[in-house]
Amino acid sequence: MPPADPSAEPGAAPDAGSTGAEDTLDLKLTEELLASIAEERNTGPGRDRASRELLGDPGAWPPVTTAAGSFGLLPVRPERDLPVLSRWMNDPAVAAFWELAGPESVTADHLRPQLDGDGRSVPCLGVLDGTPMSYWEIYRADLDPLARHYPARPHDTGVHLLIGGVRNRGRGVGTTLLRAVADLVLDNLPRCGRVVAEPDLRNTPSVSAFLSAGFRFSAEVELPDKRAALMIRDRTYRAQL
Repeated sequence: MPPADPSAEPGAAPDAGSTGAEDTLDLKLTEELLASIAEERNTGPGRDRASRELLGDPGAWPPVTTAAGSFGLLPVRPERDLPVLSRWMNDPAVAAFWELAGPESVTADHLRPQLDGDGRSVPCLGVLDGTPMSYWEIYRADLDPLARHYPARPHDTGVHLLIGGVRNRGRGVGTTLLRAVADLVLDNLPRCGRVVAEPDLRNTPSVSAFLSAGFRFSAEVELPDKRAALMIRDRTYRAQL
């Protein structure tokens, strides 16, 4: 079962030992890296994987303009992204829910099954105005163990996220990006009728962020590692919520 979503929204208190300023600077995207990413999206080794049938190619989904800036998803490459992801996982506000604090190998072990698997879960960096500042997992909820705990429908697609760096928390960014990612899923996966999530019920800022992003609270579900709030954003009502 993937980990819960961390505190990402109003009321998420910054950790006293974190400045937030060091979390993203070393991953500021240079023009050279941006060009490399563009080439990878068009010709990279993942383009031929049959698993694209499960979730498409989130890395090829066009960036969207949001109130927070231009935002897009970038599939994780451990050789490039592991240091900053591990640092985020060691932030106490994140570790409380993801439970992946420790050396880089802990984060690497979490990523490996997704990267080596059949494509039913795709780990991505969230890039805002050229700077990686969040981590996302886009996954097929109907093919996930979560489906044993709620009435799943074919092509239900789930999201997990964390916001890296305290300066991006507590000012509405999480809500804005949740809505953007849900829209990206619905726009690029036409067979997906619902975007789902299962934040820890104790994580009231995260639950609030989902509600503000157009998700509805569906049920409380007892999962092996937590009691969760099942949140759903329906394609049918996306224009109204």
